[in-house]
Amino acid sequence: MTFAELVDRVASNGPFQFLHTVLLGLPIIGMANHNLLQIFTAATPTHHCRPPPNASAGPWALPMGQNGKPETCLRFAYPSNASLPNDTQGATEPCLDGWTYDVNSRDSIVAEWDLVCNSKKLKELAQSIFMAGILIGGLVLGALSDRFGRKPILTCSYLLLAASGSGAAFSPTFPTYTVFRFLCGFGISGITLSTVILNVEWVSTRMRAIKSIAVGYFYTFGQFVLPGLAYVIPQWRWLQLTVSIPFFAFFLLSWWLPESIRWMVLSGRSSKALKTLRQVAAFNGKKEEGKKLSLEEIKLNTQKEVALAKAKRSVADLFRTPVLRRMTFCLSLAWFSTGFAYYSLAMGVEEFGVNLYILQLIFGGVDVPAKFITTLAISYLGRHTTEAALLLLAGGCILSLIFVPADLMTLRTVLAVFGKGCLSGSFSCLFLFTSELYPTVTRQTGMGISNMWARVGSMTAPLVKITAELKPFIPNVIFGSIALLGGSAALFLPETLNRPLPETIEDVENWSLRTKQSKQEPEAEKASQRIPLQPHEPGLDPS
Repeated sequence: MTFAELVDRVASNGPFQFLHTVLLGLPIIGMANHNLLQIFTAATPTHHCRPPPNASAGPWALPMGQNGKPETCLRFAYPSNASLPNDTQGATEPCLDGWTYDVNSRDSIVAEWDLVCNSKKLKELAQSIFMAGILIGGLVLGALSDRFGRKPILTCSYLLLAASGSGAAFSPTFPTYTVFRFLCGFGISGITLSTVILNVEWVSTRMRAIKSIAVGYFYTFGQFVLPGLAYVIPQWRWLQLTVSIPFFAFFLLSWWLPESIRWMVLSGRSSKALKTLRQVAAFNGKKEEGKKLSLEEIKLNTQKEVALAKAKRSVADLFRTPVLRRMTFCLSLAWFSTGFAYYSLAMGVEEFGVNLYILQLIFGGVDVPAKFITTLAISYLGRHTTEAALLLLAGGCILSLIFVPADLMTLRTVLAVFGKGCLSGSFSCLFLFTSELYPTVTRQTGMGISNMWARVGSMTAPLVKITAELKPFIPNVIFGSIALLGGSAALFLPETLNRPLPETIEDVENWSLRTKQSKQEPEAEKASQRIPLQPHEPGLDPS
């Protein structure tokens, strides 16, 4: 009997599972708000140089840029009616006295700390620091959850996100704000890791995909909630506080969530695991079935899984054989390019000039059909083909933005939305594809390394946007090229559709060998058909 069969004994599709999904899913809505929060809290309002203190001495016009609009980072050094030599007329200077911002624009950290012109890159740096928190949190909290359990890490992560998110709302300076945002990312990583594990543990094997998709749609719903909140709350500090306060409630509610049964058994807490299983059975109306479970039965039937899970595995195992090395390299590139390109579009809503709130609704809404179509594609076309197609299409969309003029804003928006939908589908496909490619003995390590590369990509994306100061098209060239490279790498991954999950590294090697042989057999058969018949000697029977 496996862990999944133990859960089936106490009803794996009862009221407990519904309530469990809701309690894990609600914080995911808030997590989506935090991931995309800087779209609104770091929006750049219309601005221009503040006139010097002596501006009252005469009219002070603004120089015009090549686009026909007033310069945002320069001002004339002298009033327009000043009598000056010809060589000094029209002389400009930086905004030495700060900037004036459009009072009708939404409040943001950009206006509060003047993150414009030479300080513009600090806005992207703040998002990168947030993503760095997610990356480092995954490395630290992953190890801690193996030692102390999934539930304690989840509970502490809720509290950390609530406290650090609220702290960011009261930050007096930009450096303080970035520190709190780093801690927000750190907490989000703990929530993600624990939620993924706890989410699928209390349902039957056939329901795992459905429950994973259900929790994924909580994140999609969060993308709808954020623009509504931002529209109602234009002040960035209040918006930051509003999306953080609910996590204090999630911290309290998380005490009801049970610990991972698998972790308790692996940690020698079989008695507590038995008690938890009986409580779930009673909640689902199967109290008598729960009483039939015994401690000896649990220990006896989970011996194989316990031994397999306790086998010491390291990152080096992912490079032990040629097949695993190729898989790890291609998957790492696919994960990196997906995270890299996804956040280039998701956080670039402001660049498309459409109403910020409406466009964010569209960007969030495209995830609904994207995930549905991806689910159909991986079920019928296969994982390998779907993943490659999604990344190649996304890369093509991003590169196309280079050639679409800025005044064709509708076409640019359509390309961006379609590309973002492809990348959202790529994430969904990669989670399933990666778990099916790696054998059981290295699956957790492989998933962790793959997820790490996605975080590295999302952390790097805001920094690449800074290269637009050199040439506006450079970021899209980099983002699009990397997406195409990731799609090309996916073509070298084996197909896993309708194949059993590999248990050991040897299973992966044998699987690859059988795939090669199956491809060579039709080629050998065709070659034999092309060999001409030799003429027989006279007097001999050709048979």
